[in-house]
Amino acid sequence: MLEILYQDAHLVAVNKPAGWLVHRSWLDRHETVFVMQTLRDQIGQHVFTVHRLDRPTSGILLMALSSEVARLLSQQFEQRDVQKTYHAVVRGYVLEDGTVDYALTEELDKIADKFSNPDKAPQPAISHYRALAQAEVPLAIGRYPTSRFSLVELTPETGRKHQLRRHMAHLRHPIIGDTTHGDLRQNRGIAGHFDCPGLMLHASHMTLAHPVTGEPLALTARWDNRWQRLTTAFGWQGCVPALERVEFPAQPGQDNG
Repeated sequence: MLEILYQDAHLVAVNKPAGWLVHRSWLDRHETVFVMQTLRDQIGQHVFTVHRLDRPTSGILLMALSSEVARLLSQQFEQRDVQKTYHAVVRGYVLEDGTVDYALTEELDKIADKFSNPDKAPQPAISHYRALAQAEVPLAIGRYPTSRFSLVELTPETGRKHQLRRHMAHLRHPIIGDTTHGDLRQNRGIAGHFDCPGLMLHASHMTLAHPVTGEPLALTARWDNRWQRLTTAFGWQGCVPALERVEFPAQPGQDNG
């Protein structure tokens, strides 16, 4: 079962496990577990997607329970009226808060985006980051006997594909577990040593106006078991109390990370 964060007659929000596809895709025909189908069976009604959360990213996924509410929510996302906050573990020490204002060229998938324009000009992209904690651990990756990591809070102002991953890589602080823009040696070292495979990027908070009542709606998704293991190993307990939790059961054949 999926962890439901909020549900009413109009919408539902879940804490998406890392590694889960949101819906069926011909790009991965062998996958059998999907958020939409699992949630539909769990609550007994059809659901409509309104925004995207990449497969390796965990955290808040919001869905509508009718096509009209889906349209209203999609408008909020398109107009940037939805505030989203992520957390990430990155390579190296991030000691100051800052903003990345770095335009991004559209990333195209060779199959899914084969009809897109490959010469499209770079699009404006802005992300804000806040340094929360740092750790140096006795793990030799490369030529140094220790490795340094940081816990950061990320707030995207725009919504480009893989924006947070690409912006942190641009700062030379790639997100741990990022197989496209990250440090592959460090990814393998962290995954093996601390038993936390996958991308360490989590959609933690979301605030928006309820599409029907207009009332403020604030959502929070706590960290999964991988995050619990890593933050404990790095001594980061208490850095973000609202996201810490006891472990919840894994899905059959899945780690909640």
